[in-house]
Amino acid sequence: MNKGHFLYKRSIYILAIVVFIALGLASRKFSELLPILVAQNAGDMLWAMMVYYGFRLILFHKSILTAFCFSLSFCFIIEFSQLYQAEWINHLRSYPFGALVLGKGYLTVDLIRYIVGILIATALDKLSNLR
Repeated sequence: MNKGHFLYKRSIYILAIVVFIALGLASRKFSELLPILVAQNAGDMLWAMMVYYGFRLILFHKSILTAFCFSLSFCFIIEFSQLYQAEWINHLRSYPFGALVLGKGYLTVDLIRYIVGILIATALDKLSNLR
């Protein structure tokens, strides 16, 4: 792969990360304006999509399947870590950034949202690689 293509793809992944962060924050801020199904599910799906593109950025030379597996593992670890309620980690979760990264409480449905988000991101990534 030539250097120009490498830089182009990395810049696309960075742009995707920024876009999914913005969309995720907007989905929470304007949730009352969205259809209930979107308002309840979009934030977690978009967060998982951002995680996927973060792994694609870091693991650029690895396969899409590798990024998929790392992303899913990361999202599941974060979700299951919410079962741990020690004072120090709850203190981190009390800050907006900590809450966005670590979450606040375990929900099994979040695991489904992460799977769907990562599947969508993977499909978009595969489609963009067809060109």
